[in-house]
Amino acid sequence: MTLDEIKAAIDAGRTVHWANTGYRVHKDSLGQYLITFEPNGSTIGLTDRSGQRLNGEEAEFFIAGPEGGDEKSQDSQLRADGQGRGVVPGGEVAQSLRRQR
Repeated sequence: MTLDEIKAAIDAGRTVHWANTGYRVHKDSLGQYLITFEPNGSTIGLTDRSGQRLNGEEAEFFIAGPEGGDEKSQDSQLRADGQGRGVVPGGEVAQSLRRQR
């Protein structure tokens, strides 16, 4: 999804995820678009400071399906133990979230 597609989906009330269902993209009360890792609340901006470059690849963003499922394949889903693609305890993604705070 492009940046404009992500923003339009969020503004239309759709649920957008990044990398797996553990990461939810949303808009806060200040109008900022953010990515939050739901299990621990770590949050980064949807884009870099310029507002032009996504903090993730376009292909990694997806809209949740209409019945609670998602449009991505099951192997990209968050597992019950909190693990999934892009979720490695203490790994690159987790550390990059800590640096963004």
